[in-house]
Amino acid sequence: MKNIFRHKIKELINILFLVVTLFGCTQNPDLWDVTSNKQVISDYVLSNPDQFSEFGKLLESTGLNDQLSVRGPYTLFLPNNEAMIKFYTENSTTYEQLANKDKIKLVYNHLVANEIKTGDIGLGALRDTNSIGDYLVTEFQGSDIIINKQSKIIKRDIPVANGYIQLIDRVIDPVILSVFDKLAADPNYSLFTEGLNRTGLKDTLQKINFPFGKKVTRTRFTILAVPNAIYNNHGIRTIDDLILQYTNSPDSITFLENGFYRYMEYHCLGGTYYLSDFTTRLYPILSSDNNVSVTIDTDYKLNYDSENLLYTGFDIASSDIPAKNGAIHSITDLLPVTQPDPSILTFYCTDYFDLKQGDYYRKYYMKWYDGQNTFSKIKWKGDYLQYYYKNNDDCLNMNGFWWCEITTPKIMKGHYNLTSNLWSGNVDYEVYVDGVYSATIKKTDPNKTTSWGEFVWDKTEEHKIKVVNITWGLLFWNSVIFTPIK
Repeated sequence: MKNIFRHKIKELINILFLVVTLFGCTQNPDLWDVTSNKQVISDYVLSNPDQFSEFGKLLESTGLNDQLSVRGPYTLFLPNNEAMIKFYTENSTTYEQLANKDKIKLVYNHLVANEIKTGDIGLGALRDTNSIGDYLVTEFQGSDIIINKQSKIIKRDIPVANGYIQLIDRVIDPVILSVFDKLAADPNYSLFTEGLNRTGLKDTLQKINFPFGKKVTRTRFTILAVPNAIYNNHGIRTIDDLILQYTNSPDSITFLENGFYRYMEYHCLGGTYYLSDFTTRLYPILSSDNNVSVTIDTDYKLNYDSENLLYTGFDIASSDIPAKNGAIHSITDLLPVTQPDPSILTFYCTDYFDLKQGDYYRKYYMKWYDGQNTFSKIKWKGDYLQYYYKNNDDCLNMNGFWWCEITTPKIMKGHYNLTSNLWSGNVDYEVYVDGVYSATIKKTDPNKTTSWGEFVWDKTEEHKIKVVNITWGLLFWNSVIFTPIK
């Protein structure tokens, strides 16, 4: 009995040592330490009144100078006095006429709660939202960096004790319109927006936020918009021409099965994707029962036909248009509805809407104990489920004896080999797919290459994937990988 006890204690110590060594567990979020003797952001602004007194008045009157006097990191896109006066003039207002809530919104529109240097900026949008939850769009004009299609960075990467300042020559106008209303305001897209209106998709795309639990959360869309000029090139000059191009039933275009509805919905993606967000993979449309293929090599290519070398492209200059609830891109052809071939899909186990609404997401750890009611598509049994976050990677974490089940998004019909990026903490576990036993994975099996089974699915639909440990230990579950078999 003593030998067994010593063995168990030794095994426990080894596991704890592995966890501490490999993952450095801590329950506290990483904080930026202000160790520099440089000025903090608020001091920099207020100590240069000849350049920034107008923005400084906003900081002082709203009390936000106190926030920008403490630890960060922050990045402030700072407009000079000339830019502020121009903003007031163009909007027929003054500093005195702005309501306090609008002053706060104006400051927060220029503030990102992270360290952003110009070397981190590319074509698309910043990786983090600003302090009112909007993405700031970035692009280049020659060697100049332009923010939200308007504001040029005129002095770069000014280091301060709690982050960086980027000087800009124009105030960044707050984004207020939905993706639909932003697009409808441009007469160059009148046919396309009327199609969204006639099908009823307008109602969805106009929603900017909705109640979720005790908070209000933002909707996120991406629109692949076809300009009138493209339709005209195909002989389509009126909305009736456009409708009859895709359906013989013009009286039922609000129904999902209608060809015109399907055509319009095919241009609406769930989630916000700027050009910097796209990678080579499939992106689901609103109903999630079909996908648009994106290929990135010499160009951004939609539904690339590798045999004929044909694809629909992006009009880069007219893309990356920010809206309050998403992004708008202008495309170079009709983009008819197709069903692209399945491609490798890596689904990350933390990529769920309800999980991502917590303030812990991408910041620090969080534990839950109710395995049946906490999340809609993550279920578990065990002492707890932990959101594990370290060095910009996250996963689902459990300990002891446990099972954990996720429901995937809709997977395109096809033949797949299923693998996973799962570090099992030196345990053996079983895999069940849609309630059916699929495989037993040993502690000696590689986590990314050992097959969890081959599956032939004749419908595009969700699937339940469950792992059950059969020896005591740890779970770190990052993703499941669907690899098509041709």
